[in-house]
Amino acid sequence: MEEIIIPLLFIALIVIGVVVVFSFIPLGLWISALAARVPVGIFALIGMRLRRVVPVKIVAPLIKATKAGLDLNVNKLEGHFLAGGNVDRVVNALIAAQRAEIPLLFERAAAIDLAGRDVLEAVQMSVNPKVIETPVVAAVAKDGIEVKARAKVTVRANIDRLVGGAGEETIIARVGEGIVTTIGSSDNHKVVLENPDNISNTVLTKGLDSGTAYEILSIDVADVDVGKNIGAQLQTDQAEADKRIAQAKAEERRAMAVAREQEMIASVQEMRAKVTEAEAEVPLAFAQALRDGNLGVMDYYQLKNVMADTDMRENISKLGQQGQPEDEE
Repeated sequence: MEEIIIPLLFIALIVIGVVVVFSFIPLGLWISALAARVPVGIFALIGMRLRRVVPVKIVAPLIKATKAGLDLNVNKLEGHFLAGGNVDRVVNALIAAQRAEIPLLFERAAAIDLAGRDVLEAVQMSVNPKVIETPVVAAVAKDGIEVKARAKVTVRANIDRLVGGAGEETIIARVGEGIVTTIGSSDNHKVVLENPDNISNTVLTKGLDSGTAYEILSIDVADVDVGKNIGAQLQTDQAEADKRIAQAKAEERRAMAVAREQEMIASVQEMRAKVTEAEAEVPLAFAQALRDGNLGVMDYYQLKNVMADTDMRENISKLGQQGQPEDEE
């Protein structure tokens, strides 16, 4: 029994070892490379495993590049993969550039890919230009009328400036700035409506693609509309502001007048209080004069008669004033 078990265990160990070896060594991938006449050794594949490089992501693009007639090697592709690049996309971009007769080296394509740009899309855009549509840009002509314009910009990727060049947002911003400048320098909004191509010609002459990753081929004004009368609106707002300022000043003057009136009323009341206080001291003065002998009793009664006579005359004059309108009727 033991004589049967030991050979079986030995065979099982051999099978397990073979499975482990073939799972570690991509033998099928090596055979595919060998059939495609791509110089990839079995030890190179083992080295990729040890360096934690997925062999299929290196060998498959290498086979594709070799069949397309590109001169690439394993070390370049593996180095780009270890740097975090997309090897398959770079190889596809090189093949597309070769078919379009665009001079593009592997080092340049790898740098573009590592910069975060889609190098394949850039090559395709070099062959087939892209149309970028700007948002509606509003500007005011010299006559105060607002003009709204929307443009379509045809751009082609500039592969030499893809690394470090500005993107589509810069193109859109510069074109919008050129539209605002052109409309703002127009004497009349009708000139802009009659000749919208002036916007395109003016913007094109400014060299807006300088420092960008694109080359502007054409700028076409897609739509031009008339907006608000900004000049009249500004004048209306200014008049309203002047009106509010005048009202505020008038309110300030009214408040000052009311304050002065209140001060006068307070002064009059203060004077009346002083008069009342003085009148209250008169009887005390009379009493003191009588006690001191400075005023006799007959003098006091004579003064009272004079005061009574004065009060009677005042009452008679008041009655005459009240009855005067009835006599006139």
